[in-house]
Amino acid sequence: MGCCGEPRDENPPQSSFPIQGQSMVQQQPPAHPGLQYQGHMPSTLSHHPTSPPPAHYDLAGANAHVSQQLLHRGNIGIQGHYAQQHPLSSNTPSNHSYTPLLDPQIARPSPVHPRAGTVSPPAVPTSTGLNGNPAPKLDEGKMSVSIDFGTTFSGVAYGSSRIAGGKVQQIITWPGSFETFRKIPTCLLYDEDGRVLAWGLEAKNASPLQGTIRCEWFKLFLEPQALRDDRAIDPRLPKLPPGKRAIDLIIDFLSNLWEYAKEQITREIGIVADLESADVWLTVPAAWDAKGCGIMRDAAIAAGLVQSAHAGDREWRDRLRIITEPEAAAVHCAHLTNLHKLRPSQNFMICDAGGGTVDLAIYKIIGQLTALEIAEVCARSGGNCGSLFLDLRFRELVRTLLADHPAHLDPASLAYFMHAFSETDKLAYMGESDDGNMFHFTCFNTEDPDDPDVGLVNGELAIPGTLLRRQVFDPVVDQVLQLIEDQMHKINQRIDALLLVGGFSGSEYLFKRVDERFGSRIPVIARPNDADTATCRGAAQYGLAHRPLVSSVIAPKAYIMRVKLPAEHEDRMKRPAYITQNNAGIEICENRQYLVQKGAILRKGQRIRTKFCKYSASGQDRIFVAVLYTSESDQIMRYTDEGETSELCKWTVDLSSLPSFQQNASNPQGTGFYTEFELGLELDSAEVRGVLLYNGEEWGQVVFEFLS
Repeated sequence: MGCCGEPRDENPPQSSFPIQGQSMVQQQPPAHPGLQYQGHMPSTLSHHPTSPPPAHYDLAGANAHVSQQLLHRGNIGIQGHYAQQHPLSSNTPSNHSYTPLLDPQIARPSPVHPRAGTVSPPAVPTSTGLNGNPAPKLDEGKMSVSIDFGTTFSGVAYGSSRIAGGKVQQIITWPGSFETFRKIPTCLLYDEDGRVLAWGLEAKNASPLQGTIRCEWFKLFLEPQALRDDRAIDPRLPKLPPGKRAIDLIIDFLSNLWEYAKEQITREIGIVADLESADVWLTVPAAWDAKGCGIMRDAAIAAGLVQSAHAGDREWRDRLRIITEPEAAAVHCAHLTNLHKLRPSQNFMICDAGGGTVDLAIYKIIGQLTALEIAEVCARSGGNCGSLFLDLRFRELVRTLLADHPAHLDPASLAYFMHAFSETDKLAYMGESDDGNMFHFTCFNTEDPDDPDVGLVNGELAIPGTLLRRQVFDPVVDQVLQLIEDQMHKINQRIDALLLVGGFSGSEYLFKRVDERFGSRIPVIARPNDADTATCRGAAQYGLAHRPLVSSVIAPKAYIMRVKLPAEHEDRMKRPAYITQNNAGIEICENRQYLVQKGAILRKGQRIRTKFCKYSASGQDRIFVAVLYTSESDQIMRYTDEGETSELCKWTVDLSSLPSFQQNASNPQGTGFYTEFELGLELDSAEVRGVLLYNGEEWGQVVFEFLS
């Protein structure tokens, strides 16, 4: 972008039109009182001095006042104050004792970007919505429906203040079985023409027939690395059906799930189920970036999860809410604080171990338990080391053992082995105490039943427990333990509880290893009630609260734009090749512009406002385009060639509706004109949104085009 906020590749002709001398960046959310809390947030570095005072330049012979304080370098001045369904026991014993934390008063630093050794408290909820507008009057009886769309299993929960005393309910009756299940397989069965034959339990249990394609695990195609590079897709994942994309499968599954869920909820609670105007909460992994979340939103809307409820319903898309899995699970667990002896000011870690991903986040309990709020303490993290990867490693082990017995390696046989492992041994396996045991798996094919050298005896494959531990369990469990260790190192605060949720949390071996590794450092390690459905129930609970239960979040990465700023002496010494002259004859240099720094504390739904101006040669030149980048680095870097960045999305803004643009366009000048405007960037727990602002008011939406 130009020195006054133009796109960086724009090169307008020489112009004598004056640029107003005012700051082009202003990110000043209103100050708010907050509760002080203890801790050290990620340190940040700021090596750029404050921009120099305004200077005067002669623009093509015309005297005009131009401020060099157009954009602050580096640290932008955001002013702020501040699997299977097995019953899980909630009575996990703990021999650890602890004392509550005492929170000293910590002075509030001026920037949102925290400095070393300081922390900004979370925000007190305000009366504004996520889009910055005044929050609408709440419908106390409004339905809240959550969909936990998982890699291996999915579930639906719902609630309303008018139903069951406001308690969250779950759908447990599903097509394809007379039994009850709190979750069903995330599975589709297609015919060879791409039509859906079955979904959920019916698809999972269908016999393999010629001309049919069973699809599972397709959620993993939206993992950030897979979206950036097809070569990063795990080769062990099933291929997508011909002519189908991952988003097509997600749409097909969600549409079938939603249609059934609406029918079942109506059967269960009757006419009070106003599902056309319900808020729908959709969960996503913590490690997903905004592109993956954007694809999920598009898929959910295409699947009909939300739609216009009546004529003139312009905000129907806003009824779809995206929430990260650990955030939803944290809301569920936070309402069980009495069970785990947690109190305000204490920290707890959520380890959401699901089928595909393991997500981690640390939260602090603030306020009183009667009006519970939690705040994110450090950036969340996650990895692809869920229980599915036990299945995949088990399949590879079977292939290795039976390499000389192809009769047992066809897809049906491998699926039969994997099903037996998943249903019986995956969660019940105990580790070293099972090293001396043999685990028996019945073969699908009856031919070639015996080869004692590889464990084939009477049509069964026998695998020693020690081999299962070393080849299947330990590699995956070790990854989970390392994720927890890395998350703990992000903060210099005591963690009072580690709560394991998700289907994989039911693994006895995983729980044992976690307790052995962290029991001496974390007083309470437990699986709460409904651990396997904590994410689903927590998302619905969030919707019933009608307020931000999670009051602040930590930016998991930096959000950056490339800009051209007035060159300084340091630029001439270090990056002379980056220096050019703009249309006003001023030397400018390509720099990074940090909109949000990694580790910044943000109010939930906080709008970060940044001023720009665009040069237009005529009234037809009304489109502003800029690229938003992300960085995983904790450091602030000055130049565009320092450190790695990833292109996230392209911002496209139509300025034609702005009064200032219309006025200038209606009075054309041969030299063109400049239009000043603001963009508001909103970072929620999972999504990135943008809005065009004029005189502080919303004036239109910003179109985000996510880049490959």
